[in-house]
Amino acid sequence: MATDHLLVERRDAVLYLTMNRPEKLNALSEAMTEALVAELGAAAADPDIGAVVLTGAGRGFCAGGDIGAMRSRNEAAEGPPPTVEARAARLRRMEEAALLLHEMPKVTIAAVNGPAAGAGLGLALACDLRIASDQARFGTAFAKLGFAGDFGGTYTLTQLVGPAKARELYLMAEVITAEEALRLGIVNWMVPAAELRGETESIARRIANGPRIAYAYMKANLNLAISSDLRTILDREALTQTLSGRTEDHREAVKAFLEKREPKFQGR
Repeated sequence: MATDHLLVERRDAVLYLTMNRPEKLNALSEAMTEALVAELGAAAADPDIGAVVLTGAGRGFCAGGDIGAMRSRNEAAEGPPPTVEARAARLRRMEEAALLLHEMPKVTIAAVNGPAAGAGLGLALACDLRIASDQARFGTAFAKLGFAGDFGGTYTLTQLVGPAKARELYLMAEVITAEEALRLGIVNWMVPAAELRGETESIARRIANGPRIAYAYMKANLNLAISSDLRTILDREALTQTLSGRTEDHREAVKAFLEKREPKFQGR
C-alpha cells in the first residue's frame, strides 16, 4: 500500500520499513499503520524475504500516537462521537502491525535510532531483536496522556523485564536512556549513532542468509514457550526439529560442518 508515511526498500533478502513522518518524530498515522500491516503481511508470505527491519526517518524511531491529530479530530467532531466499539475496532486494525511483527514467520529487527514512545515503543518491543543508537530514548508515555496503553506493550515489556519493572515503567512513565534499556534487556545491542545503520545491516544480512525455515520454527517455539509448559514445548520441539532436519538447509549445514566451511543456506 503506497503512502509517503512509510518507506519500503528491499535489499537482497532484507525488507526495510522506515516510518516516515520525521517532522513529528514519526508519530503514527492511519495511513502509516495500514501500510505497515499490508507490507508485513506480504513479507510474511514471501519466501525470498529472510528478515524485516523496522526503523524511523530523521532523529526519531516513533513517538507513538499523533497527539496533534487527536486534538484536531476531537475539536472538529460533529454529531455523536463514535461508539466505544467502533473506536476499539479501528485501534485493533492498527495494532495488527505489532501482532505481525511478533508472530510472522520472519525474524523482525527494530533499529531504534531515536525516541521510541507509547505505541512506537510497542512496535519496537514486538520485534524479535532490537538494536539501539546511543541517542535512543524509551518511554511508555501513556500515563502522561491519560491512556491505558496499546500496541501490546504491557505484554511484551512484561516478558522482557518482568512484571515489577514493567509496572514501574508504565505507572511512572519515566523516559530511560539506551544504556538503561540495554541493562534491562529491552534492547539487545547499543551502538554509537553513526554505526547504527551498518550494524543493523550486518545483523539483518546474517539473519536473512541463515536457515529461514529453522528460524520460523524457532520463533514460533519461543513465542509458544511464553505461555506454555515444558511438556507442550518438548512435543512441539520434537516435531519442528524433525521437520527442520528434512530441509535442504540442514543437509547443507551438516555437509559444510564436515568440510570445515560456512554453509550456504537457501531457505529450503
